[in-house]
Amino acid sequence: MEFLPAYILKPLAFLFVLTVVIFIHELGHFLVARWCGVKVKTFSIGFGKEIFGFYDKHGTRWRVAWLPLGGYVKFLDDENGASVPSRDALENLSPSEREGAFQTKSLGARAAIVAAGPIANFILAIFVFAATFMFIGINVTAPRVDEIIPDGAAAKAGFQTGDVITSIDGQPIESFSDMQRIVTGSADRELAFEINRGGALLTLKAVPDRRELTDRFGNKLRVGVIGIKRNANQQDWQYKQFGPGEAVVAAVKECYFIVSRTLGYLYDVVTQRESGDQLGGPLRIADISGQVATLGFLALVNLTAVLSVSIGLINLFPIPLLDGGHLMFYAIEAVRGRPLSERAQEVGFRIGFAIVLLLLVYTTYQDRFIPLRWLGIG
Repeated sequence: MEFLPAYILKPLAFLFVLTVVIFIHELGHFLVARWCGVKVKTFSIGFGKEIFGFYDKHGTRWRVAWLPLGGYVKFLDDENGASVPSRDALENLSPSEREGAFQTKSLGARAAIVAAGPIANFILAIFVFAATFMFIGINVTAPRVDEIIPDGAAAKAGFQTGDVITSIDGQPIESFSDMQRIVTGSADRELAFEINRGGALLTLKAVPDRRELTDRFGNKLRVGVIGIKRNANQQDWQYKQFGPGEAVVAAVKECYFIVSRTLGYLYDVVTQRESGDQLGGPLRIADISGQVATLGFLALVNLTAVLSVSIGLINLFPIPLLDGGHLMFYAIEAVRGRPLSERAQEVGFRIGFAIVLLLLVYTTYQDRFIPLRWLGIG
């Protein structure tokens, strides 16, 4: 795919990645809604004017729209595509039609329908990661220290060449990449390394230094480093392929790592230990999608899985308008014994819309120079 110019490749890769993630997310809502007996009026990929669509035998309009930045499932008694309930719409339904209304379902059913979208995203990611571990496998090398950078965190902590890292903060380490993933996300945090030195187990504490590195695509990344190298030759690498059960467990761990890394970064931003300039919006996703597409289709599918986890996690944030906001309202309803007033929910959705819009504007402003790079200007 490298033969395509950036301004074509990146949007195409972006459309593939985002369309798959959005479709699976909305499909989760759709399937559980159907299972609970809710009438679905519209299943939309994208917003705005319809490009094409069709009706299924249940009367649901399946459509693809021009603005591919999301999607929605609209129920019989929804006010809009954000699943804002409409009392007026409910009151205008006949008794038979009310049986298919979302608002008439039990609290548990409504919560299940809303939670099904993010859950579907996690299931997609687990499926992709597990399939990769089973059918493709990975190459690993032992977490052994072959070289120590002078004056680095490892040198100050007392690491020696030949040390083998067995765990970090109690988490088992099986490969050098396992160690790297923990260290890169732990800049300025003290870590306890358990090492095997000639058969003796020792514990060394080191604080990874924060460094700005440049990846193969020229992206600037701030990561933690401790100053050790693994100079593995061909014989030191081991090909590992997983069985079905082991692959699923490894896939769940991969999703957990993405979630914990994301939440850790957001916490650092809030506590001002990190800058928010690593946050990206649609333009950043398109840029990264195009970069990964040059590595091959498998790499793009794995990026889709990573993004699916991120979308699922973000949608669980307790922000009105997102799935997590709906679940927050249902939790309040469960405690109070009755739902919030329509006015209170409307105010909440307006606040949620403002938050989402501000985040979109902020990330788009940060990524404003990306399209210029695609055209070879920046």
